[in-house]
Amino acid sequence: MVDGAGNPMSVAMVPGILDDLTIQDRLYELALPAIKDALEPLSGKAPGIETIPMFLGMPAPRPGLQKEHYGVVADRIKENQDLPRSLSQISLFPHGHSAGLMAMEYGWRQILQGAMDFCLIGGVDSYMIPETLEWLDSEEQLMSEENRSGFPPGEGAGFCLLASEPMVLKWNLDVLARVVAVATAEEENRIKTKTICIGTGLTQAISQATGVLKLPEEKIDFTICDMNGERYRTEELVFTLLRTQAAFVSHHDFLTPVDCWGDVGAASGPLFANLAVQSGLRGYAKGPRTLLWTSSEGGQRSAAILYGPSHPTKGPE
Repeated sequence: MVDGAGNPMSVAMVPGILDDLTIQDRLYELALPAIKDALEPLSGKAPGIETIPMFLGMPAPRPGLQKEHYGVVADRIKENQDLPRSLSQISLFPHGHSAGLMAMEYGWRQILQGAMDFCLIGGVDSYMIPETLEWLDSEEQLMSEENRSGFPPGEGAGFCLLASEPMVLKWNLDVLARVVAVATAEEENRIKTKTICIGTGLTQAISQATGVLKLPEEKIDFTICDMNGERYRTEELVFTLLRTQAAFVSHHDFLTPVDCWGDVGAASGPLFANLAVQSGLRGYAKGPRTLLWTSSEGGQRSAAILYGPSHPTKGPE
């Protein structure tokens, strides 16, 4: 495909998935292997638990993706007979970039309240549909030689298995990280409106998440976020850091995976969680506390703190 200036579009596609799939087929093909991997720790364990609730973050409706597509994806996952556990109960969070962390927040709170012992949370997204790419181009959000403040569209899926502490101890499960806090807030001055965003919603989400920390001893060691090159997001972050910097070891020390993955939309939060865990296991994490944050076009702002391993010789904490 070419953009409005006649140049080839620059995108980040997952290899091995056919180009001409429908959006519902593409989302399913992206999600399935990640779901299987996330459920693998339960293989041969917790035999009395046959069904695991799943909370799934998905894109908000947009050209190329309509509400009726969500149910098709969920039904195909429910009907799959090759999964280690049944996923007959699937709740959807169609809210774009923050959807994955919103799903994490809901599942985490359900476990804290004793409503369930396990849940699978995740997110899946893909911009690789002609109508979607043309829409991004028309909205001046597609990164190109003509538009330096756009973003490279990507696709992906990320999932995390959450468990209560009693279940972890009972079944001797390996814990890769602990969810310390998750919070979601609303930003009234959204992108594509004639308003000025000063980071109010993101400040609230990060402040709520970091509010559980005992500062200054328990500061955030590192941050992973979904800044994607758009000017709106950059300005939002600058205003937010001015208000929240006391909670960070270094508020300038953050990672934006979009420069490697492309913008992965609703899959951002769960993929960031996996990245935080792997950075600890591989020995390059700045410390055990990682802040994840995401920003949706619909106004949702989510932030989560994970406490994980910070050195490979220590093993998971």
